[in-house]
Amino acid sequence: MASRLEINFIRLLSRCETMASEKRGETEWRLEKYVAALVDMLVALRKSPSKPTQEILTEYTRKVDFLKGLLEAEKLASPTEKALANQFLAPGRTPTIANERMPATKTVHIQSKARFTGEMRDELLGTRMSVKDGDLRNRRVLPLDERQSAAELDAVMQHHHNLQEKLAEDMLNLARNLKNNTLAAQNIIKQDNQTLSQSMRQADLNFEKLKTESERLEQHTKKSVNWLLWLMLILVSFTFISMILFIRIFPRLR
Repeated sequence: MASRLEINFIRLLSRCETMASEKRGETEWRLEKYVAALVDMLVALRKSPSKPTQEILTEYTRKVDFLKGLLEAEKLASPTEKALANQFLAPGRTPTIANERMPATKTVHIQSKARFTGEMRDELLGTRMSVKDGDLRNRRVLPLDERQSAAELDAVMQHHHNLQEKLAEDMLNLARNLKNNTLAAQNIIKQDNQTLSQSMRQADLNFEKLKTESERLEQHTKKSVNWLLWLMLILVSFTFISMILFIRIFPRLR
């Protein structure tokens, strides 16, 4: 069971997350005060005898740090700094209350990212439009320093434009080379497959020829063995008969 302190902490945290997701004016001060109260309650909750598990405390700390970082990012002057600071914020991983499908701090993080990115884009487009659509006659009456700054800005913009064109051209050349290399590799693989198929067919033919020659050699060997066997039998028989006749014709001397 959650303690009374934890219940109050969860209610205030949910309220802060709701306020952070809403559009606030520059004079809005309640969210900052509520977040400060959350910090104090979180310290007390860590010291409480009935404190939640370490995993839950870590999640509470993560959400409170996110709200603090969001307030600090909103105080920055430049939209670019706001967007950069927003990138380093880590929203909560679990919903604060049961009826949330997605953690509220994650939703706030997405909204703030879109808002800061829009501000940065508006600032960039406003600067470009003011430079491109400025009256040339008004430029002539500008002080020397301002005219130099405008010229330097034009030079910087032209330099970035040239860099973007060069990068696009390099990417196009890289894609073209990659395509050519891929086609060349496909042709090489195709030729290797054809060569391998021919080698396999030739190997099959050689195997069939070798098998035929082996059968012929085996038959020839069998025939040679048969003739040799008959010849040996004839020689043995002739020798035996000759011995018998020799004994009969020349009896043993007494």
